[in-house]
Amino acid sequence: MQSNNQDLDFSDVLAAVVHDMKNSLGLVIQSIETLSHHVPSDVKSAHKHISRTHYEATRLNSNLVQLLSLYKNDIQGLYTNIDEYSITDIFEEIISSNDYYAKQNNISVSVEIDPHLHWFIDSELVYLLLNDALINAFRYGNSQVRIAACIQKQKNDNHDYLCITIEDDGLGYPVSMTEEKNGAPSKASLKHGRTGLGLFFARLIAEAHENNNKHGEISLTNGGTLGGSVFLVKLP
Repeated sequence: MQSNNQDLDFSDVLAAVVHDMKNSLGLVIQSIETLSHHVPSDVKSAHKHISRTHYEATRLNSNLVQLLSLYKNDIQGLYTNIDEYSITDIFEEIISSNDYYAKQNNISVSVEIDPHLHWFIDSELVYLLLNDALINAFRYGNSQVRIAACIQKQKNDNHDYLCITIEDDGLGYPVSMTEEKNGAPSKASLKHGRTGLGLFFARLIAEAHENNNKHGEISLTNGGTLGGSVFLVKLP
């Protein structure tokens, strides 16, 4: 009997599989976190391995979320649910979810933000954007990461923007990434395994935030206060 796959769309099948993988990986991450609480604190080597496994699982889960979101964006555009949120609350949630890895790897995270700062954003999308940026800062930094947020008025259009920076004390971004302007993952960035898809996804999220015909944007530079990578997102 000849099967009929005319109506079978491989992209839909792939999206369903990725969604299932993401759910399973979420359970794995929860199990890793539970395991970490049952290992005596003085068994340093075990905690080191657990934190590394937790980090890689979290990074993989982030990649799967990005793939699903990019698939949905290709089908119907990136949908945003804008409301007023506390930026401090989002920062605290992101830092808390990555706290175990930071402690086990002796990475200090400093936060500079007005506790009363609120902004109109899609909190879930911004969380994904910032979480991915923080994961990369942990991965490529040495021992320090700085997160900051403030409201700045742009000189070229005189509009207020929420400006969030995530910095590390690593070697900085490759030149190929700092010079990339169109947001598409370059072969160079994918080859080096650093923020090719993640950067593209971050730019989609930033640009989806629109106010008074102004769109958000992402920029990558080196230097900053810690001498390494500086990830900046501006949201109108």
